[in-house]
Amino acid sequence: MPMTEIDFDPAALDWEKGGGLLPAIVQHARSGQVLMLGYMNPASLQHSLDCGKVTFYSRSKQRLWTKGETSGNFMQLVAMQTDCDRDTLLVQALPQGPVCHTGTQTCFGDAMQPSLGFLAALEQVVQARKGADPESSYTAKLYQKGTRRIAQKVGEEGLETALAAVAQGREELLGEAADLLYHLLVLLSDRDADLNAVVEVLQARHGG
Repeated sequence: MPMTEIDFDPAALDWEKGGGLLPAIVQHARSGQVLMLGYMNPASLQHSLDCGKVTFYSRSKQRLWTKGETSGNFMQLVAMQTDCDRDTLLVQALPQGPVCHTGTQTCFGDAMQPSLGFLAALEQVVQARKGADPESSYTAKLYQKGTRRIAQKVGEEGLETALAAVAQGREELLGEAADLLYHLLVLLSDRDADLNAVVEVLQARHGG
């Protein structure tokens, strides 16, 4: 796997301050939710970059420890940066399952999720419904009906959202907007696209 690009020199990090270890805060690369805190030494940092899976130095096991090596719930490394003092790492990753050994999505519980970050979690649920029984899942039933029907639903919900904005109250507008966002997520997933790709387009336009 090619090395993940970083914008700092690992040798320039302040390893001495923490006795050869740096705290590494792991953040969901799409939702922004804080997932866990671990510690890295130069070897675990390099291993993370080389293999693409977030790897720490386990203080209890006294060895390198790749998150998910036992459970299979690896964290795919996306990006990494250091703070202004070069003594803390911020790791952006995509978890491949629950992060905590208790089964929760983060080591801090699932309650403190950024509100916009919920869209990323909902998107994962929508994508997982592709293989579900259409008789037990509305989302799976939409997938079964095909792209044309899903696109039609997005059009219908878009019109209803517009009508709610000009002819109804705030609550009706919010409800229709929620329906529109949900069906848009299904359409994107059906066409093998996702919110992250849409955001990248927006960022490119903004930068231009």
